[in-house]
Amino acid sequence: MNTAIKQSIEGGRAALGIEFGSTRIKAVLVDENNVPVASGAHDWENRLEKGIWTYSPEDIRTGLQDCYAKMAADVQNKYGARVEKLAAVGISAMMHGYLAFDQEDKLLVPFRTWRNNCAAGAAEELTRLFGYHIPARWSVAHLYHAILGGEPHVKKIRFQTTLAGYVHFLLTGRRVIGIGEASGMFPIDSAARDYDARMTEQFDALLAEKGMPYRLRDIFPQVLVAGQNAGTLTEAGARLLDPTGTLRPGCPLCPPEGDAGTGMVATNAVRPRTGNVSAGTSVFAMIVLEKPLSRVHDEIDLVTTPVGDPVAMVHCNNCTSDLNGWVDLFGEFAALAGVEIPKYKLYNMLYFRSEEGDKDCGGLLAYNYVSNEHITRVDEGRPLFVRTSESKFTLANFMRAHLYSSLGALKVGCDILLKDEKVQLDAITGHGGLFKTERVGQSYLAAAIGAPVTVMKTAGEGGAWGIAVLANYVVRGAGEGLEKFLAEKVFAGQESVTLAPDPVDVAGFEEFIRRYKEGLPVVREAVRSVH
Repeated sequence: MNTAIKQSIEGGRAALGIEFGSTRIKAVLVDENNVPVASGAHDWENRLEKGIWTYSPEDIRTGLQDCYAKMAADVQNKYGARVEKLAAVGISAMMHGYLAFDQEDKLLVPFRTWRNNCAAGAAEELTRLFGYHIPARWSVAHLYHAILGGEPHVKKIRFQTTLAGYVHFLLTGRRVIGIGEASGMFPIDSAARDYDARMTEQFDALLAEKGMPYRLRDIFPQVLVAGQNAGTLTEAGARLLDPTGTLRPGCPLCPPEGDAGTGMVATNAVRPRTGNVSAGTSVFAMIVLEKPLSRVHDEIDLVTTPVGDPVAMVHCNNCTSDLNGWVDLFGEFAALAGVEIPKYKLYNMLYFRSEEGDKDCGGLLAYNYVSNEHITRVDEGRPLFVRTSESKFTLANFMRAHLYSSLGALKVGCDILLKDEKVQLDAITGHGGLFKTERVGQSYLAAAIGAPVTVMKTAGEGGAWGIAVLANYVVRGAGEGLEKFLAEKVFAGQESVTLAPDPVDVAGFEEFIRRYKEGLPVVREAVRSVH
């Protein structure tokens, strides 16, 4: 048993981060040095109800309590201690979506998550009005969609927030939001560290035109930046987290943040000219900008870091799902041949084999679109593998083509930033399942973006750890900048591996992506013709 950790917990010096992901709610407890010391998780799943992807308030409350209880049990099992007091708490969640409440804080309609694409028409109208790209999953798009649809509840709205903002409100009674999370609700002015004033006025005029009895700022949460005190844990909040009554109220909370912001913190990517790529079922790249982009790009979302600096986000719906399907197929064949290969070993064998392939995949072409892909304008999922009679059809080229394809749409989006907009990128951190096999996914990402890619040996606990670090920053940042806090107090001495792009790999990926873009009409035709 670690006596120092036990004393830290019993002395109320540990900080707690909780993140609501799409399939798991995770709680991570960290010590004064931001080292994870205990954790707990609760699995949950969204439901499709009357055409809307949602989670119920009961899902949210019971999931919150269960992950906290499992974290507290982990503390008891490891250290023989009870969590009676915390130094700070942070709440994070999947961004965007729509939670609207009346004057009595009653939920007016079921929670509409980011996954709902019903607000696409409203988003397009707002994009034209603002001259600023508004994705369909953003909170303001959901609000305007409900107004345009004449939904009866819209005139009763007195508070609208996100999932992170809602849980924070339950714990503190404060209607506030972290600026990174806010940037997925409404456009942000990074200089003012607040909602963009011009666009707010434009939207207020729309609200008045539609007969709404409020302005945007009347119903949206107040914007705060990392390091600010966002309220304290109330008695009701403490009982919600811990119905046993063990946890005492009174500790501060950091501003609630989205999973994009906690991902930046967890990968030390909050400084301009840095970024991170999360590659799993979906893939997204986030690059912290030095200056605004020259124009609006439908392929690029603009959000901010937890301190409000502008970030360009390339979000793709597809990454490893199709690739995983092929690996499973090879595993099925091996089993049929009487050879049982552990899953991790199968991945390693096939990924390492890809390194022996031609740099341009020998003319093979793959599209990993299990679902739609807005960046390449493909409306439905149609995974495809294509080759000519002259292509070099080998296992190495086959695997390399599918690994390249997992980053194909991402490269199309990143090329807009890096080539068209001339965004400067010094280094990027990769995290997620694509990078579990040593070196392979990392080197292909470096080739795709033409910049060094770092993968940390100890990836922490992901976004829940990131929000725990932000909670610690409130009480231990001592007024220093977030960049400095992360560099000196969180990531100093952390073991990592960095790979620079191989010029030959870069040239090979460029040839692959040229053919990839030329072949996109084939995928769109498959959407029309294959059902």
